[in-house]
Amino acid sequence: MRERAVLAVLAAAALTFSLMQSLVIPALPAIQRSLDASADATSWAVTAFLLSASVATPLAGRFGDILGKRRVLVAVLLIVSAGTLLCAIPALPALIAGRVVQGVSGGVLPLAYAIVRDELSPARVSGGIALIASMLGVGGGLGVIVAGVLVEHVSYTAMFWIQLPAFLTVAWCAHHWVPDSAVTAPARIDWTGAVLVSSGLVVLLLTITQAPGWGVGSPATLLGLATAAALLGAWAWSALRRREPLLDLRLMLRRPVWTTNTMAFLVGAAQISGFVMIPRYVQDAGGFGASPVASGVFLLPMTVGVLVTGLAAGPLERRFGARALLPPAAAVTALAFAVLTFARDTPLDVYVASGLHGLGTGLAMPALATLIVSSVRQDETGAAAGINNVARTLGGALGGQVAAVLLVSSGYTAAFAVGFVAMAVAVAVAPLLPAGGTHSAPAPGAAALRGERRTVGDAP
Repeated sequence: MRERAVLAVLAAAALTFSLMQSLVIPALPAIQRSLDASADATSWAVTAFLLSASVATPLAGRFGDILGKRRVLVAVLLIVSAGTLLCAIPALPALIAGRVVQGVSGGVLPLAYAIVRDELSPARVSGGIALIASMLGVGGGLGVIVAGVLVEHVSYTAMFWIQLPAFLTVAWCAHHWVPDSAVTAPARIDWTGAVLVSSGLVVLLLTITQAPGWGVGSPATLLGLATAAALLGAWAWSALRRREPLLDLRLMLRRPVWTTNTMAFLVGAAQISGFVMIPRYVQDAGGFGASPVASGVFLLPMTVGVLVTGLAAGPLERRFGARALLPPAAAVTALAFAVLTFARDTPLDVYVASGLHGLGTGLAMPALATLIVSSVRQDETGAAAGINNVARTLGGALGGQVAAVLLVSSGYTAAFAVGFVAMAVAVAVAPLLPAGGTHSAPAPGAAALRGERRTVGDAP
């Protein structure tokens, strides 16, 4: 009963995070009209969130490993609640500032995965991770539908008033139902590494998202990439010299970790390009001219597919292994984009492609989460899961931007081909993944059941 309550709270946290992440994208035109702002200015509601999340995701995971995962999770949810309240103020500066604060929610996923590994029995770990990962796709699809309904009938601020009680409720449940961490990693906080890696990720993601406006080969884009490379290089140099870096570069260079992060990058590129391009295509006059609400319905098969394969991923992983699920997942998603690229003539074609997209990504995300968690020590779980989610975010940002550029220059065929190419590469990369994780998830010991804290290196 205790494990089910913990898992329910963590799944709810992942769902609310995913809904918040996706709600704003389809609402951007309504926000622009309501605030009488330019398209470039309102797009910062998305960019600001991505920038903040790229920093918060790996750092929150590592802080959870050091300070205690429940404590950091509750703090993250309360901070996000404050940001959500700020977003509800009908002014563009307040919206952008609030989205920066909301980006802290990127820490929900690595913390949730780490808590699952700490608190659930080994037999339930893969299923728990699969359920949490599936909430990402479910929330993403539902967010587009809910946003379409709200912007057609009420103010865009209603999106945030709906989110606020949800985050506060989940924070209260996490405080009361999630046990305190039984496993921590005592370490000094590496503030130099935090500043360097945060700055590097911000500059990199900012350059990716703004490159279409600046020009792919423009001095601003090239300078941004060079600056990001310099900052991340300085962080790598610092991390290799420190005994206890905030994010261990040696961890990320392990084959199980870098190959899994590469797959996460490719899955993110396909996932986000599908989320963005399918509603855009069906609303376009060259597509089906659907309303915002009707366009969201085209993502329903995707949402259902993610939920079905997400729930099935746990049993499938126990039988076949997480690695074995990734090639078919990538192949099914590639088939979805093949339909969107070459055979999107009728609504039925798009519905079929949407369903295939959901089945593929719904199977891939839990498998990736399981692989990254099982490939590191228990005290490294939060940091490793955070970096994996950053890889997916960067892949989504790059995939979405490349698709948008190709849409303007070459049309929807080229835009949808981005997802197809990403998944074709994923099929080729999948054999590089190791056959299994090197660190299994131990069952919670007596210390965990009593709520005692145990540091890595202590006798179990």
